[in-house]
Amino acid sequence: MILVAIILPWLAFFLRGQIIQGIICLALQITMIGWLPAAIWSVMALNSAQADKRAEKMVQKIQKAQNQS
Repeated sequence: MILVAIILPWLAFFLRGQIIQGIICLALQITMIGWLPAAIWSVMALNSAQADKRAEKMVQKIQKAQNQS
């Protein structure tokens, strides 16, 4: 997925269901100057989404452990 975020940043947003951000990213990527910021933005958003999922799993495990005690 990171490779997609680097090569086609707008597609990475579309695949995660973030249509508006994908359209903005596509408009940014249309210019060669804007491609690099679009790729960086896409990778950062992907990493942020993955971190959010990890944090949510940790919270669920902590809550489960507290409920068992």
